[in-house]
Amino acid sequence: MLTLAEVEALARRAHATQTDKAGRPYAEHLEAVAEGVRARGGDDEQIAAAWLHDAIEDDALSPQWLAAADLTDRTKAVVLALTKRSGEPQEAYAQRILATPGALLVKESDLAHNANPARLAVLDAATRDRLTKKYAGMRALLGLGTQAQRKDPRP
Repeated sequence: MLTLAEVEALARRAHATQTDKAGRPYAEHLEAVAEGVRARGGDDEQIAAAWLHDAIEDDALSPQWLAAADLTDRTKAVVLALTKRSGEPQEAYAQRILATPGALLVKESDLAHNANPARLAVLDAATRDRLTKKYAGMRALLGLGTQAQRKDPRP
């Protein structure tokens, strides 16, 4: 099995050329999500999935790579559950997350970092408002309550 250090290094390489909406290196988001999973009591499989949660969706790694990767079936299942599908309704996406053991904690950490006010503050008002509504809607579908109730302190 790949170690967490190997998964982290692999994810950093896979996303090396990507930036987030604020122009920051995308690996910063992956690190924050992984650390958020750790802080929320997640296990190594969930932390590995946090590092890889956007890899397939962002075409940083292929589904074939994931299928062959030296990862646990649970880690692979969480990554696939968190991979949004083109045209998929938010409700179906949320149901897949809820149906996959271990995925909800990773998504909670992802949403907490994405909705962090410090991160959103650097975006233009229209983008900030659109994303705030999107993240709040997903939190509601997942039964996570409001962002204020589960604030993530990391920018």
